[in-house]
Amino acid sequence: MDNVTIGDSGVGSEGDVVAPLGLIQPVLLSGGVGSRLWPLSRERYPKQLQAIHGNKSLIQDTARRVSETSRFAMPLIICNEDHRFIIAEQFRDIAIQPAAIILEPVGRNTTPAAAVAALVACDANPDAILLLLPADHAILDQPAFQAAVTSAHRLAAQGHLVTFGIKPQYPETGYGYIQRGAPIEGTSDGFAVAAFTEKPDLARAESFIANSDYYWNSGMFMMSARLLVKELRRHSPETLTAVREALDLAKRDSDFLRLDSGAFAKAPNLSIDYAIMEKTDKAAMVAADIGWTDVGTWSAIWDISAKDENGNATVGTVMHVDAKNTYVRCDDGRVAAVVGVDDVILVTTDDAVLLVHRDRAQDVKHVVDALKREKRTEYLEHRKVHRPWGSSQGLLSGHRYEVKRLSVKPGGKLSLQKHHHRAEHWVVVSGTALVTRDGEELLVRENEFVYLPCGSVHRLENPGKLPLELIEVQSGAYLGEDDIVRLDDSYGRL
Repeated sequence: MDNVTIGDSGVGSEGDVVAPLGLIQPVLLSGGVGSRLWPLSRERYPKQLQAIHGNKSLIQDTARRVSETSRFAMPLIICNEDHRFIIAEQFRDIAIQPAAIILEPVGRNTTPAAAVAALVACDANPDAILLLLPADHAILDQPAFQAAVTSAHRLAAQGHLVTFGIKPQYPETGYGYIQRGAPIEGTSDGFAVAAFTEKPDLARAESFIANSDYYWNSGMFMMSARLLVKELRRHSPETLTAVREALDLAKRDSDFLRLDSGAFAKAPNLSIDYAIMEKTDKAAMVAADIGWTDVGTWSAIWDISAKDENGNATVGTVMHVDAKNTYVRCDDGRVAAVVGVDDVILVTTDDAVLLVHRDRAQDVKHVVDALKREKRTEYLEHRKVHRPWGSSQGLLSGHRYEVKRLSVKPGGKLSLQKHHHRAEHWVVVSGTALVTRDGEELLVRENEFVYLPCGSVHRLENPGKLPLELIEVQSGAYLGEDDIVRLDDSYGRL
């Protein structure tokens, strides 16, 4: 990341922007929360960070899709700052080093994120061509995806703002649509864009399906970084001004680049479709048959999942009796039984159960809205909460007590902290803990415990090469997470 600088080099010509065919700069946009995939997707641990389809997370799959170093530069990641440690850990897991992990202090849709990527990329390479990829999509046909990228790359180098159109399979009302125009000379799958349509009602979506000129808008784009800056200056100058200021005032935070909060908040909350693509005269579309889905709903996941002879897709231990066309996910160790029902989705976690008809999968987001109104926490996070040092999982709670399981990775270290209202007991289940308590260092081994009185200054770390597992019992008048006074922290969370 140290080679990333901020400024406006390579930008400013009012003529057409034509770029050479160099390395493609992937940009992974990881700002969504995936409310329609509740209860698995939560605000602090959204769908792109989870292995929803396959054994790697969606953002890991997206990164690996553009990891061929002869074609692609190292990816730029633009994400919510709450997810920064999880994303960094997941990229270490797949041995991909991002060019930068840029933190959005507040969600502002895809136009400001694209503007950030364009300005940063122009500094590194004035001829950079961006490939903007939402981090939460699934693509089943990798060779077809690479072929579509090749076509889009040529069009982007010729001065087009390219979107990827997906041939619709059914009248989906949750997607935007693209009407293709005339073919672009010299290509077999490139077209001018005649019109964009936001999410239509069912009748209009059905009319689009009957017309071969209409495609789903995938939300993936390819374009010259300089041309994007030029179009932003023309169609959304307030976005460009706010983002440039946010970058000028950005600060390094360990391995991350933290955008200035006040400046970035001034950027309009606009999608790149609305702010740029619907207004530019340089829009083009590549028709892409790549096995694409935005993994937006449980019904979409059912569509791409392996099924039995009755159309049932399962994750975990599931028993079906006279059931058809169901999706049942029970990966929390329990057994789920489904009897005499068709076309339903059942998803269980350790703190929530969702049962919904497949035709109503879009409406799951209303459950999340209701949880927010009632000030419940199930929309926000799971009982297992990921931390930069490992994880914490709630096991049991009651009046004046709470029990958690802590897992600390090798070398992981909690902050040096104290609590005003609670005491803690730590029982080591496996591994060895190095505990600091009021200046004293203690080695606590398997089957041993340590007591931390209310007000004591303490820290926990794992000095070993194996994970440290322990049970934490909290007791006191107030057990909220805001009763943590951090005195020192290795991860910059003071």
